[in-house]
Amino acid sequence: MMTRLLSAGLLAGTFALLSVGQANAWTRDGSVSGPRGTASVHASGGCSGGSCSRSVTRTGPYGYSMSRSGSVACDGGYCTGSRTTTGPRGNTVTRSGSFHRY
Repeated sequence: MMTRLLSAGLLAGTFALLSVGQANAWTRDGSVSGPRGTASVHASGGCSGGSCSRSVTRTGPYGYSMSRSGSVACDGGYCTGSRTTTGPRGNTVTRSGSFHRY
């Protein structure tokens, strides 16, 4: 169920990035502290010339990190995209796909 939600979230994020068009680069940083320590997140992205990209790194309170980066490009209503996720133990998964906008 969680994988479906994450996939739906990625697809929604992709459409949101596509609807922005030519956007400036952006970065976001945040952190939260609790009884187990501090967790942080750093995200950056932007759009240019029909393609958009985003990168996120999350670090947990015990120092474990995971990162995800992805991009999507559209030309004539045909869009392709990919994302790479690296988990806290160094395992990496890359996914890609395409779709046609009508």
